[in-house]
Amino acid sequence: MPNHPNVLLITTDHWPAALLGCAGHPAIQTPTLDELSRCGTRFTNAYSECPVCIPARRSLMTGLNPRSHGDRTFQTTLPMPDAPTLAGCFRDAGYQSYAIGKVHVYPQRARIGFDDVILAEEGRPHWGVWDDYDIYLGEQGYAGRQFDHAMSNNQYPARPWHLPEETHVTNWTAREASKMIRRRDPTRPGFWYVSFTHPHPPLVPTSVYWDMYADIEPDWPRYGDWVPQAWRVQPDGAPHFATEDHPPPYRVRQQHAGWHVRTPAAIRTALRGFYALCTQIDHQLRLVLGTLREEGLLDETIILFTADHGDMLGHHGLWAKRLYYEYSANVPMLLLGTQGDDRVAANHVDDRLVGLQDVMPTLLDLAGVPVPDGCDGRSMVTGPRREHLYGECNEGPLAARMIHDGQYKLLYYPAGNRMQLFDLQRDPHECHDLAEDPKHAEVRERLTDRLIAELYGSDRDWLDGEGQLVGLPDATVDETGNRGLALQRGVHWPPAPVMPPKPGETNPGTN
Repeated sequence: MPNHPNVLLITTDHWPAALLGCAGHPAIQTPTLDELSRCGTRFTNAYSECPVCIPARRSLMTGLNPRSHGDRTFQTTLPMPDAPTLAGCFRDAGYQSYAIGKVHVYPQRARIGFDDVILAEEGRPHWGVWDDYDIYLGEQGYAGRQFDHAMSNNQYPARPWHLPEETHVTNWTAREASKMIRRRDPTRPGFWYVSFTHPHPPLVPTSVYWDMYADIEPDWPRYGDWVPQAWRVQPDGAPHFATEDHPPPYRVRQQHAGWHVRTPAAIRTALRGFYALCTQIDHQLRLVLGTLREEGLLDETIILFTADHGDMLGHHGLWAKRLYYEYSANVPMLLLGTQGDDRVAANHVDDRLVGLQDVMPTLLDLAGVPVPDGCDGRSMVTGPRREHLYGECNEGPLAARMIHDGQYKLLYYPAGNRMQLFDLQRDPHECHDLAEDPKHAEVRERLTDRLIAELYGSDRDWLDGEGQLVGLPDATVDETGNRGLALQRGVHWPPAPVMPPKPGETNPGTN
C-alpha cells in the first residue's frame, strides 16, 4: 500500500474558538495548543454548521452539511446516513482506525467505520450500554459513582472532581489514546480519533486545575448594545441602568430564560470550572503527543484539533449552544501537517470560511486518500475558498439560521421574522447589530437573498407567495423552573433501570 501518514483527530465538546492563549484570550492557559498553533495553521473563521453535539459530529464524520446528513435538531435515535464516513475511508485505505472517547451516534456501540471504539458517553447506562469508562470506574472500585459530584451535564454550577485524579474522564481518555497508539500494528498507518467529553458540563475539573484559576480573574462576558439592561451582570454586582430596551428575538429570549447564571459569583464559578477543564485537556494532550514522539511517529502524523461547537459562557447574557453568535458557533481549528509538508503552513493564521464538513476532505486529502464523491466539504489546504457558509439549527419557532460571507454575518430567527447583522471585522464581539442600519441595507439584502436560496423543507413556510421572508408569529417567553435540572444524572449503582430511547425520539428524558 502507499506510504500514508498517520492521522490524529482531536475533538472537544463546548470549546469556543476564543478560548485559546494563541487567540489572545487574557485568562485561559493552553500552552500545548498554543505550541501546536505555532507549528501549524489556525483557522479563525471555523464554524459548526449546526452547533449542537449530534448534528455537528455527523458533519465531522461524513463531510456532509446538515441538509445532506439529515439532522439539524439533535435526533438522538437517528442512525448515521448511508454515506462514507471518515473512519471508514481510512479503514478502507488500509489504516488502523480507532476512536477513544465520545462518539455520540445511535446505537451507542455503532462503529461507523472504526475498527474499534473505546467509549466514554457521559453516563447513559439506562440506555442499555455500559460504556468503557463506566467499566473502568467499576474495575477501580468506583462502580456507578461517576456522578457522585452531583453536578448536571447541562448546567453551570462547578466544583472539583470527587474521585482520585487518575479516574477523571479526561485523564482516562488521554491514557487510553496513548495505549492505543502503542498497541498499533507497525506495518500500517493509524487514524486515531481522540474525543474528549469536556469542557461540556458537568464542570468538575480535578483539584489541581480548579486551584490553578483561584486567583485569575476570568474574561468577563461582553454585552451588545442590543442586549436588555436586565441581562447584564457587572463584575462588582452593581445594578444595571434602567433604560428603554428593545427585546431581542424570541429564540434569544428563550435561551436566556433557560440558564440562570446571573450573579457575579455564579459567573466566576462557572468560568473558573470551564477554564480549568480546558487546561486539563490541554495538559493531558501532552501524554498523547509524547507517546507519538517516543514511538517515532510525531513527524509523520497529521494533527487536527477542533470542537463540535462552543458555549456562550455568559456573553450577551446567554449560556450553552444552538445559537450562531461567535462563542457558540465559532470553533477552534488547528491543523498540522507532517514534517516537511508545505501544504500546511507553520505559525500561520488563515481567515478562510471553513466548517466541520471540511475536516473529512482535509484529512483525507493530506493523507493521500481519495475523497468520496458527494462530500459537501472541501479541503482546507487545497480546495477553493468558499464565498458563504450556511448554518441551520432547530426548526419552527426555535430555529436559528446563519449566512456568513467572511466579514458580515446575518442571523435569522423566524419567530417574529427577526434578523441581526454583524460586521465581524470591525465588531468581533457582536456588540452592534447593523440589521436596521440604512448604510448596511445592501449587505443585508444580499445576504438575505443568499439565505433564502438555502431554505428547504419546512423552512419554505417562512416565505410569502413572492418568495420574501415573513417568518412565523412572535412568541412570549415565561421564566420557568427546570425540575429535572437539565437532565441531571443520578446514582448508577446498582445499575439504573434500562430505558432505551424509542426510535424517533429526538430529546427523551433518558438523554
